[in-house]
Amino acid sequence: MDLNYTPEDTAFREEVRDFLRDQLPAEIAGHVGDGESLTKAEYDLWHGRLNEKGWLAGAWPKAFGGQEWSAVQKHIFEEECALAHAPRIVPFGVAMLAPVLQAFGSKAQQDYYLPRILSGEDWWCQGYSEPGAGSDLASLKTRAVRDGDHYIVNGQKTWTTLGQFANRIFCLVRTDPDAKAQQGISFLLIDMDTPGIEVRPIILIDGVHEVNEVWFTDVKVPVENLVGEENKGWTYAKYLLTHERTGIAGVGFANAGLQALKRMAHSELQNGRPLIEDPLFAARLARIEIDLMAMATTNLRVVAAADGGKAPGAESSMLKVKGSILRQQINDLARRAIGPWAQPFVAEGLDDTNLYHPGPEYAARTTNTYLNNRKISIYGGSNEVQRGIITKAILGL
Repeated sequence: MDLNYTPEDTAFREEVRDFLRDQLPAEIAGHVGDGESLTKAEYDLWHGRLNEKGWLAGAWPKAFGGQEWSAVQKHIFEEECALAHAPRIVPFGVAMLAPVLQAFGSKAQQDYYLPRILSGEDWWCQGYSEPGAGSDLASLKTRAVRDGDHYIVNGQKTWTTLGQFANRIFCLVRTDPDAKAQQGISFLLIDMDTPGIEVRPIILIDGVHEVNEVWFTDVKVPVENLVGEENKGWTYAKYLLTHERTGIAGVGFANAGLQALKRMAHSELQNGRPLIEDPLFAARLARIEIDLMAMATTNLRVVAAADGGKAPGAESSMLKVKGSILRQQINDLARRAIGPWAQPFVAEGLDDTNLYHPGPEYAARTTNTYLNNRKISIYGGSNEVQRGIITKAILGL
């Protein structure tokens, strides 16, 4: 995707490619490319290699151990990593909690937690959603009651991604039940080894353990683990969500998916000719690529504004909506391109039990990706909610 890069940008891209070629294990890249789940050890290995290079948190300020990458550098890094099938950097510590701590955390919290995020000593998960508080997050009911030098936390979080690997969780909790919904919420940092915490797996339809429920029963959390001020957590939550939604746009992953779709369209045949030569298919493919280029440009503008100290606002909602739609359109077109091979197959029902999936080698990956990415338009705040934010904040309606 040509966005008129400078010679310095092109040199940086080559450096990223060289690093990926030398440091990304082929086995891990294969697992990512096939849409398979990674083990904690695989995530940790890649995390460590990026940190050793100084690229785990390239966008962080140098004062906190980052490289202060420009918006273009971040874009190039994410794009090349996606094309190489590198594991996505687990965002909860590096890209979500860290900006909150850097902006609102105490000096003691910054000095303690930020280095541990980089080193991998702490693996964070996100305690936001609850069974009755997903897109309507402000209706959350998990309570934290002050008791001397501790808060006592009771409640439940759900859809906690990779919580089975985490040793810490950042949570939104209700500290003033009598205040208006958004005004009675606080932001707590909680050690997952604290007595009273139980992690229960949620097994998805494809058998994968990716998300969890987390239950809190009389969990004692030190008061010094409160980020910012009590009952001001909604402010910090919104700040975090704008960073999350910008990441959900997934420009690099969309571009990698588009390139895979093009390769697929050259292999698949329709009436004896490559599918890429079908005018209707080619037109749909072109429309997606045009939209992706426009979104990439918008993403660069938003990230560049954040580099200048401005937190992403409703623009991040625009990116979240458009990014999730584009990625799902790419997945859907890929599924249509492979025709009957897109059907989900149960391995146990096949004559050859060693056969993972009939058809071309990319068939199973295409189906798995299509099914899994249906969630993109829901998590991080559903697209319907994001459109409401855009309507109020930008259009003033």
